[in-house]
Amino acid sequence: MNPCYFEHDADIGIIGRGETLEQSFEAAAIAVFAIMTELESVQPNTEIAVEFEEADIELALVTWLNIVIAKAREFGMVFSRFNLHRDHDRWHGRILGEKWRDGLERGVEVKGATLTMLSVKQIETIWESRCVVDV
Repeated sequence: MNPCYFEHDADIGIIGRGETLEQSFEAAAIAVFAIMTELESVQPNTEIAVEFEEADIELALVTWLNIVIAKAREFGMVFSRFNLHRDHDRWHGRILGEKWRDGLERGVEVKGATLTMLSVKQIETIWESRCVVDV
């Protein structure tokens, strides 16, 4: 499934879909970073582990996205692969990417995920996670 994003006023909305809740969160993260660069050009040669605790799945989406955005900013990186596992209220993730370098085209910088249009739901057999991100 292809992650996607859509315009919403001055901000951009992202949608992630997957067969599991975690896959929809991973796809949402891909959508965020697809706004920033061409992901096919990003080498997933550096891995960073992340963890957080959140019982509410909608707030977990915003927390997840804001963590990966913060890690990108902290380390001067762009990420292209995401893996997330949920154990009750505890979330464990791996994000893979590389430092920004010449040859990576910079798109729009995403500053953070918001609660605007926040939705995490299962539609038949597919999970869909969406929110608006600040750019």
